[in-house]
Amino acid sequence: MTVLDPRHTALVLIDLQNGIVGMELAPRTGPAVLETGRRLAETFRAAGAPVVLVRVSFSADGGDLPPTNVDAPTRIPPGGFPPGWDQLAEGLEQPGDIVVTKRQWGAFHGTELDLQLRRRGVRTIVLAGISTNIGVESTLRHAWELGYDVIVAQDGCSAGTAEQHDFALRHIFPRLSRVTDAASITLAPV
Repeated sequence: MTVLDPRHTALVLIDLQNGIVGMELAPRTGPAVLETGRRLAETFRAAGAPVVLVRVSFSADGGDLPPTNVDAPTRIPPGGFPPGWDQLAEGLEQPGDIVVTKRQWGAFHGTELDLQLRRRGVRTIVLAGISTNIGVESTLRHAWELGYDVIVAQDGCSAGTAEQHDFALRHIFPRLSRVTDAASITLAPV
């Protein structure tokens, strides 16, 4: 069991939004990841620890998309993104939560995430969301580079394929974080 100090710990949930939670994912479904994220958020809120909800969005014209001179660029779907695709899953956000909008895979670059965490005295991040090998991994790498201790709730993550999820959990995450299950994360009473 991992017991954390809520005065210096925050929960960061990645891309639990309408257009992503409904995608085909593995090894668990988007609704299963969302449910784990909700349970973690309730635990953190009850302990008075910050809950950060990160969503990805782009302008209608795609002018803020990451560089597209790559083999598999991010593209705006024909006809644009569906209405509400970038809105957080219903009922996830609660009063007092911090909402961060990113415009690339990771949640730190070009956002106020680091500022929001540091000004609250956060030194440890509990991380979960979609996609394990994209948004979660990019955020984890940057958090580690910034000196945060990170704990990944592996059962609160999923990816496009089980292989993508497993590779990140086996080969990348252990070098940058501690990996555990959501049920093993406890916040100490203050």
